[in-house]
Amino acid sequence: MVSFSVSSMFFHEYTVGEIFSFVSRAGLNAMEFWLETPHFWLRDLPVNEVIACRKDHPEITTLTVHAPILDMNPCSINPDVARVSVEYSVRAVTIAEQLGAHVLTVHPGRRTAKRPPSPADFERFDHFVSAIREVATSNSIKIGMENMEPIVNSLLCTPERMRSLLDEEPWLFFTLDVAHAMSKSEDEPLRYIDLCSDRLINVHISRFDNGKAHYPLDRHRSMARVMESLKEHDFKGSLTLEIEDLNLPHPLSHEEKILLLARDCAFMREYMD
Repeated sequence: MVSFSVSSMFFHEYTVGEIFSFVSRAGLNAMEFWLETPHFWLRDLPVNEVIACRKDHPEITTLTVHAPILDMNPCSINPDVARVSVEYSVRAVTIAEQLGAHVLTVHPGRRTAKRPPSPADFERFDHFVSAIREVATSNSIKIGMENMEPIVNSLLCTPERMRSLLDEEPWLFFTLDVAHAMSKSEDEPLRYIDLCSDRLINVHISRFDNGKAHYPLDRHRSMARVMESLKEHDFKGSLTLEIEDLNLPHPLSHEEKILLLARDCAFMREYMD
């Protein structure tokens, strides 16, 4: 069954307890909890608080987790940055398991310089994948590797490259970021779905518009095409609204954010319920 979710970072400025309440009020039955949610990240990662919030909100039946990425780059040429980035992704697997999550999304990293990735960058990526493989195959968490924007220093930004990685790593799954793919063309998310739907477990769904990613769905034709494709491929994972509130015309109150999510959730349910 499909889960209707939102990234906790949409409520960036609120407490963990408030975020759970807002997600519930929006009519969503799932959440993607970013470990970098400020009220969690800046307070020494109080896992027990999130567990307590889950107990208080049994209507939120599914929790996925996003590994730390904001200051991280497992493919960095700085060995200390690369080491810490890998360690945090490995640690995120353990935290996801503690939280009762079933899916963890990770980013592939990038070449530090804004130049095409070199063989050395791909060697660092292989080391990252090996570290995740070692911990992932010893527990029940499914790891979803996310596609990145098609910019010059991206390591993983085409459907073909993602398919190749999934074939090389049979334990690995796929998190599709629709807006990242759509920054190339409106057809690109559909190509990812066609090639990789058998391993697709999480979809970060939002629009690319005005040269920026992560706008609300707003019943846009391009989002309808994505939903139709997911339905055709019998998608059963999490549909995760990943919306950048700074793209919106003015700062939204939490009530306005709840209404926005409710509208986008209703749109998704029309296709998937």
